[in-house]
Amino acid sequence: MELKELINRNSSKILLIVLDGLGGLPVKEGKTELELAKTPNLDELVKRSATGLHIPVDYGITPGSGPGHLGIFGYDPQKYKIGRGILEALGLGIEVQDTDIAVRGNYATVKREGNKVIVVDRRAGRIPTEENRRITAKIQEAIKEIDGVKVIIRPGMEHRFAVVFRFPEKLPPGSDAINDTDPQQVGKEPLEPRGENPNAERVAQIVRKFIQKATEVIKDEPKANYILLRGFAQKPHIPTMEERFGLKACCIAVYPMYKGLASLVGMDLIEFEGNTIKDEIEALKKVWNEYDYFFVHIKKTDSYGEDGNYEGKISVIEEFDKHLPEFLELKPDVLAITGDHSTPSVLKGHSWHPVPLLIHSPYVLGGTSERFTERECLKGELGILPAVKITQLLLANALRLKKYGA
Repeated sequence: MELKELINRNSSKILLIVLDGLGGLPVKEGKTELELAKTPNLDELVKRSATGLHIPVDYGITPGSGPGHLGIFGYDPQKYKIGRGILEALGLGIEVQDTDIAVRGNYATVKREGNKVIVVDRRAGRIPTEENRRITAKIQEAIKEIDGVKVIIRPGMEHRFAVVFRFPEKLPPGSDAINDTDPQQVGKEPLEPRGENPNAERVAQIVRKFIQKATEVIKDEPKANYILLRGFAQKPHIPTMEERFGLKACCIAVYPMYKGLASLVGMDLIEFEGNTIKDEIEALKKVWNEYDYFFVHIKKTDSYGEDGNYEGKISVIEEFDKHLPEFLELKPDVLAITGDHSTPSVLKGHSWHPVPLLIHSPYVLGGTSERFTERECLKGELGILPAVKITQLLLANALRLKKYGA
């Protein structure tokens, strides 16, 4: 059965709020971050909602943010594989073409010992975004093309940036099979990019020249005196949410990668000033009458989890809870609140654990969970389900799916 055969277009509005890395594990007094947080508004809403837990990719598999979001959007992350470089480039406003190889980068701090380059700080002290913009502009001015390949570089947040290598012709599949140059540890030398096949090696030659030229430009910077590259990727073909689900969708997010992922599945990116939850709500209000589907991304739950800062993660959950009434004032026909994966503070990273999920609409059973927590969601009517089924459930609750069969 093709789901698009059942699509029933109507005027309903679906709001998906993703608190990145939402799920957790016991971190204090046997309780998770969600259980420790004071969330009166979520506690009230959850009693009138369907709850459950979702598996982002598969049992026991720890997902990256790309696969985690793809699943929530209704795309099987094991079928649709997107390189991180593509996501970063799209999120920074680079229109990625079929002739491109994209990669994400970090400015880093290195020291030189004879002929050796040793990584001292993989993130260059998380330099301010303004410094990033200045340094990136300096590199772009110095490097516009290498051996007939156009070079496009854009600054991201703090120490991050993206580079696109635009070749004169479309590259064969597999041309992005190049290793990361980030050694993942301080005290080690950066890795040299090498292609796993002849087509990828052709790209790697250009990359090696770019690293050499860029390093020469920034070698005297106090912190950002080197670049590390990760996630070489070609543009994949992915059907849009309009094509698959009949949804006119938009994205409200601060960080480039999430905007990039949304763009790849056909969501419009909503530009706005600021980076707080309040700023995102104001942006949402402005476009509420223009779209069917709204994806709002909240990052800091994941950031604090990766830092092992459970108190910081709790504070973001509590901040979101204070703003929840403003989301509800918009009266979405269907509201879903979840995460793209779990990021337990005790692990300081992503994990394979199921993620809490709440779906609110007039057409749910409800009354099964007392709080929006991992343990309480386990009691819910949705059970434990694959993330890829979430969009299907949102469409059903929005009455956007016709009956199947006679």
